[in-house]
Amino acid sequence: MRYVLLCHDAEIIEAFRAPESFLPNDELIVVDTKEGLVEASDGADMVFVDLVAALDEPHRIAGYERLHEMKTADPRAAEVPLVLIAPPSGYDLDFMVGWPDFVFAQLPRPVTAKLFRRASTWI
Repeated sequence: MRYVLLCHDAEIIEAFRAPESFLPNDELIVVDTKEGLVEASDGADMVFVDLVAALDEPHRIAGYERLHEMKTADPRAAEVPLVLIAPPSGYDLDFMVGWPDFVFAQLPRPVTAKLFRRASTWI
């Protein structure tokens, strides 16, 4: 299986790369831009998106909206299930948006290797 993570948080990246998070032969890709996520989605089985990493400006949801536009417009990325990583508790956003069938699931923080392992069984 191939999993992609859009993230800037070192703790989440460490949990994603932990040996117990996925099977040994799974391919794990970490990207730090929305463009990188769309590109890496080609052939991916699931993508994980840290909501905070998807923002262009802190606390402004517009960057996440752009991610939605980019992902749904790209045939390589459109059908890949997206698991959203929730922002930290108390993290204020100007508002929150949602689209039918865009988010497959959501992980709470703190994200652990155990949560990634559980998510890997969803597909």
